[in-house]
Amino acid sequence: MTIVLGLLILSFLVFFHELGHFAAARLFGVKVEAFSIFMGPVLLHKKIGQTDYRLSLLPIGGYCKMKGEQDFAKAVEEGLGYIPGEEDSLYGTHPIKRALIGFAGPFFNLLFVFIASTIVAMMGYTYYTRSATITIPDDPTFTSPAREAGIKSGDTIVKIAGVEITDFSDIYEQVALRGDEDVAVEVLRPAENGGEPERIVFTVHTLLNKKQGNGILGVMASGDTIEKKVEPLWLFPAMARGLLETAKTTKQTLKSMGILFKGVELTNAVSGPARISSMLGQSAKEGFSAGMKTGWVVVLQFMSLISVSLFIMNLLPIPILDGGLILFALVEAATKKRIPPRIQYKIQVAGFAVIMALFALGLGGDIKYFIEKFGGSK
Repeated sequence: MTIVLGLLILSFLVFFHELGHFAAARLFGVKVEAFSIFMGPVLLHKKIGQTDYRLSLLPIGGYCKMKGEQDFAKAVEEGLGYIPGEEDSLYGTHPIKRALIGFAGPFFNLLFVFIASTIVAMMGYTYYTRSATITIPDDPTFTSPAREAGIKSGDTIVKIAGVEITDFSDIYEQVALRGDEDVAVEVLRPAENGGEPERIVFTVHTLLNKKQGNGILGVMASGDTIEKKVEPLWLFPAMARGLLETAKTTKQTLKSMGILFKGVELTNAVSGPARISSMLGQSAKEGFSAGMKTGWVVVLQFMSLISVSLFIMNLLPIPILDGGLILFALVEAATKKRIPPRIQYKIQVAGFAVIMALFALGLGGDIKYFIEKFGGSK
């Protein structure tokens, strides 16, 4: 049930992505022949205007079928030097319009993050954490880059890499994305004579957890759990917060993707649809068990993370992704020349190989994840 719930949530994000393509195609005069919620065999459909609106069987995203999408394959088969297309078809429209249609899908993923972050800001929420005063175990087997740099138990971390720290959650957030890096850590150290605490800046070279892909400072939280409330905002302040959170989430996601090139175990770091669905469903289940409001906050925040990843991944300049369509369209617009279908086809084959390699990596990671999850529970 958890995976089904997660799959439905993930499907909504894919559907919202396709809604972006649909809106842009209609805006630029490209005929949308079919627009479906879910995929597979059609259960219900109704034609309104030129578009056949469908509800399909398999709860996996959806699709936006535009006129002329098959013109590319037809041109390759017939050995044509260009892709023919009528004015209201995908390849018949101006290349800039085609690029914008391609960009609209990823843009809607980013738009969702803004909407979700705004809703969360309007709702407000409560979270539990501990103070930024840290402790470091005396056990010599406990590896601690912080201790090696001179940080001590009882120090209160106030800044990491120039970012203000208010609690232990902030410490984890800042360190997680800075594995195997020199990081400036500013602390307040209590004075021995009870006077003003001393402000000291240390340079700590963090460790990298190659299995999970997160940075390690080597400190632990101290003190009791504290409750923190984020107060709800009115619409316009919430929208401003939504913009900031969207930019922050995008920046963090890009940085986390950069960690993949530091030698982490890709089968753990790269998730496929099954694992993502499982994590989404589990987060929703646990969130709603703590209350309706908490459930929606948890789900919207998790969906935002996935949606930003979809935004970035789909903009990669790889054929068969939106980024490939955008790239070809921009090259055509800049050179005033159509790229021969045969050349596009050869590039697409290479792009398809890259996507399949990523899919296989994600699938392998999913299999390993579920074996460890259910095998370890026996």
